[in-house]
Amino acid sequence: MKSKAIPLAILLAAIANVGLPAQEAPEPESTSARIVGDIPDGTPPPPEPPKPEFIVPAADILESKTHQQGGRKITIQRIAPIALPAPAKEKPALTPATPAIAERIEEFIEENPDAGFLFVGACVYRVKDGTQRTFVNLWPQGQGEAISFWSSADFALLSGFGSFIGADGKARSIIMAWDTQVIESIKELTAQPEEQTGLPPLPTLVEGKASFSITSGKPTEETLAAVQSLHDLYTNEYPRLKAAYEGREKARIAEEAELKANPPKTKDLVLSFWRTESTAPMEKGAAR
Repeated sequence: MKSKAIPLAILLAAIANVGLPAQEAPEPESTSARIVGDIPDGTPPPPEPPKPEFIVPAADILESKTHQQGGRKITIQRIAPIALPAPAKEKPALTPATPAIAERIEEFIEENPDAGFLFVGACVYRVKDGTQRTFVNLWPQGQGEAISFWSSADFALLSGFGSFIGADGKARSIIMAWDTQVIESIKELTAQPEEQTGLPPLPTLVEGKASFSITSGKPTEETLAAVQSLHDLYTNEYPRLKAAYEGREKARIAEEAELKANPPKTKDLVLSFWRTESTAPMEKGAAR
């Protein structure tokens, strides 16, 4: 099997989400790129149901001692033994070399040569005058070599969705890691030599519609179509993307402010233990 230079966690997540809902299947005559599903806008999810509380009947508490530590009470109590299921055997860590995983990856790539997964790393440089430039590294699954490009789009706004339909009618998924930096002017991106910044020369990008310029790699027509579709989405859905991003940022800032103003209070802790009639068997070769 050929080596696949794709992080295991990312690839497994991609495999798990390969299917698109039937109602989102692209129509043959579709010529407009569009997002699949909703875009998170910071609206909190419904609360999770409360977890069952562990309660020890008073009659089963054989001994109890309480200590003060770090502003909270820590109670250590010996309780009557509780029957527990046998511990599960520890499973080996999963790696791309694990036979089951290797087989699954191989089958997935063979069965989905045109799945259209885009693995993206983006750094957004936001200028104080309101403009921005994004440097992007993109790895197209099964569609040629990795490429890099400069873009006039703010890729942070493209981080709120996982699937989209390209202008060519093909379904694609995007998994992106991104960061932002605020700079005084565009000149900051070109003031230092490429050897120091690690960034290629910044090209002149047209204003208006989102545009891009390839700086390294030779993209296939399929990859170019995917990148162009992302920029079409940005141009056509900008108000929606911007509103959703600002909603997520507002929620994040509010949550951080709430945690700072009202940090979680230290909770009292109860540790329960019991003694068994026999000790667990030691593994062969273990020191006593």
